Amino acid sequence: MSVTSPTTVAPRWLVRRDLDGFFGLALDNFIQILLIVSLTQGVLGFPDQLLYGRVLPGAALSIVIGNVYYSWLAYHQGQVQGRDDLTAIPYGINTVSLFAYVFLVMLPVRLGALAAGVSSEAAALTAWQAGLVACLGSGLIELGGATLGKYLRQLAPRAALLSTLGGIALAFISLGFLFRTFAHPVVALVPLGIILLTYFGQVKFPLPGGLLAVLLGLALAWGTGLVSWDRALFDQALRPLGFYIPHLWPGDLWQARSAALEYLSVIIPMGLFNLIGSLQNLESAEAAGDVYPTGPCLAVNGLGSILAALGGSCFPTTIYIGHPGWKAMGARVGYSLLNALGISLLCLTGAVGLLAYLVPIDAGMAIVLWIGIVIVAQGFTATPPRHAPAVVVGLLPGIASWGASLVKTALRAAGLGTPAHPFSPSLVPLFEASGTYLSGLFALEQGAVFSAMFLAGVTVYIIEQQFLAAALGCLAAAALSWVGLMHAFTWIATDTVLDLGWGKGAEWAVGYLLLAVLLAYAHFSHRRSQA
Repeated sequence: MSVTSPTTVAPRWLVRRDLDGFFGLALDNFIQILLIVSLTQGVLGFPDQLLYGRVLPGAALSIVIGNVYYSWLAYHQGQVQGRDDLTAIPYGINTVSLFAYVFLVMLPVRLGALAAGVSSEAAALTAWQAGLVACLGSGLIELGGATLGKYLRQLAPRAALLSTLGGIALAFISLGFLFRTFAHPVVALVPLGIILLTYFGQVKFPLPGGLLAVLLGLALAWGTGLVSWDRALFDQALRPLGFYIPHLWPGDLWQARSAALEYLSVIIPMGLFNLIGSLQNLESAEAAGDVYPTGPCLAVNGLGSILAALGGSCFPTTIYIGHPGWKAMGARVGYSLLNALGISLLCLTGAVGLLAYLVPIDAGMAIVLWIGIVIVAQGFTATPPRHAPAVVVGLLPGIASWGASLVKTALRAAGLGTPAHPFSPSLVPLFEASGTYLSGLFALEQGAVFSAMFLAGVTVYIIEQQFLAAALGCLAAAALSWVGLMHAFTWIATDTVLDLGWGKGAEWAVGYLLLAVLLAYAHFSHRRSQA
């Protein structure tokens, strides 16, 4: 999009629909904060002082820096372009890294410390320090990628970038919240109807649609008994209330420096995942009509994660999927600033637990479900119609990743995935006997972002009869597979995880190499037929 000269149209810091955007983005961030509270206390045994005094204040610092920058950037770009319809890029804590760093870095460190005979609190402190190192590594990778981001965007077809996002949105946002909607239909269907009427049906309500949906969901949740009064739970939610001043913890980062090498196999993929995901989300914003500079945006994401680590948070930040949804909602500049204010207050005052008790996720999840729908739809509407098959191909690895997660959750519910009854390759023939190829499912789960981009990109190049470009894409996929960044997985007691190392993904690498040979043949055959 070309930059226009300034006109009389000027951006505003706050518009009415920013309130809708704030509820959607704040709910998304709030869910991440709830996950942090639940996992760090329930899985890692973090005491209140460590969680509320260090982790959450660090998260507040990282959330503020990105939201303030992206609000300023949208306002500044609006002034330069003479537009008042630019939407700030949504930003917050990265969900995938959150789970990866809890279960693949901090939990092993904690278990090792406990096995060495230290106390639970000391083990929690050691695990926290390792999480800081992982978060710092992720931020450094994204900061370093800021200079290469523009070129990566030019290489990847838009269908590859948008369909990869669509697969994640469909599987991990839309389906999960859809299931929860129909698990509690009396509470959740009316808020969903409000959102659909407001943003698809253009119906005007006395209150902003997002706010009305949350208020009605809240009333129905309490009125139907989905949420009920419990004095003990309420007192527990009040206990952490206070004011926690952020501090920097460079000494703790230094003490855990050995974790940087020990868990490099987790840190590198997560850093690359954040980098690629941010590029995809910038492409998504451009497809919706808002062009932002790649390098500065990636740099701010990296700095946000670095600040998180220095400030006590173990969880990297990133550009969120969903920009077209916030834009279609009518949010502009102010919703990002409101999010920075609201989420930082929750983190700095210890009020997360109280709000989680009073406002169930069911009251506001319709907004996030709608965002997921818009993201998936954009993969088809913002690309040439002939690229639709490539978009479908790009959706599949994200769905497969979600399916793998669902399978493992079901197995754990059945009593497997524990030290006493660990996961093992013996599960594979049991599933394959019924036609479910479990090994293929787990292979697609590992590096799903990369495989979705390559498969969709190769399909675009095939549709455009650019067979040599498609062959080069397969060679790149073979290289990533060979070193284990795609498809290669190993079994541990509780999960299947990425297996990094030379030759770890050899069989998938060979498959991609053979496909590259076929595409090279198609290239030369096509050239001869055109001569």
